[in-house]
Order: sequence, then C-alpha cells, then structure tokens
Amino acid sequence: MSGIFSIVGSALDAQNLRLSAVASNLANADTAAAPGTQPYRAEEPVFEAAPVADEGGSDAGPQEMGVAVLGVTQSDAAPTRTYDPGSPYADAQGYVTGSNVDRAQEMMNMIDSSNSYSASVAVLQQATRIDQQMISSFQVS
Repeated sequence: MSGIFSIVGSALDAQNLRLSAVASNLANADTAAAPGTQPYRAEEPVFEAAPVADEGGSDAGPQEMGVAVLGVTQSDAAPTRTYDPGSPYADAQGYVTGSNVDRAQEMMNMIDSSNSYSASVAVLQQATRIDQQMISSFQVS
C-alpha cells in the first residue's frame, strides 16, 4: 500500500509544477519586448511515466509507475505582433512584439491541473482511510 503514496506524491508534485507554470504564463501574458529583445515565451512542463521508489526494497512484482518531471520547455508558438507605433516598445515598422501566451489555453491547463490535483488528493484520502480501517481491524477490543 505504501507505493500508492509515492505514486500520488509524484502526481501532486507534477501538478504543482504545472500550476506554477500556468501562473507564470498568465502573469506574463501582457508583457511586451523592447526592440531587439526576445518576448516572454510560455512555459510548458514536460512529464513522463517513471518507476517510483519501492520503499519496501522488494523486487517482486511489476514496477509501480508515477510521474517524473523531465523539465520545463518554452513554447515554440509565434509571439504576438500588434501595430502600435506610439508605444516605446514599437520597432521601426511600428509593431510591438508580445508574449506567445494563449490565455484560453492556460485557463484550460489550470482547470485540468486543478482537477488532476483534486483527484490525486481523493485517492490519497481513500488510501489513508483503507490503512486506518486495516489498522482498526487488527486492534483487540
């Protein structure tokens, strides 16, 4: 049963990183880049299934899989360009280059991550209840 706690813990860590990336992206959605500089690029965490640590030290049975964070990449979507010749950030043609953050996509990522986080917490709570019931069943009245 201890493996479930490692699996859920890895999922919670991954969703925490994902929510942090969403927060950073939304905070920088309206940033503009000065001419000659790179605009903010949306952060995208990269995950993969990976074996979790076996706390019991047993090699028997199939390996339990959790979530591993491979890193955070930058989106390769094109930055926005807005015609605003009066802006101090405008280039010679009058365009302002801004971040490539898609607010709608980030809101979907936030909802999906929040739902995944909630589901992981529910699994953790259920596993805890099962552990408590098992302990209670062995107690002598």
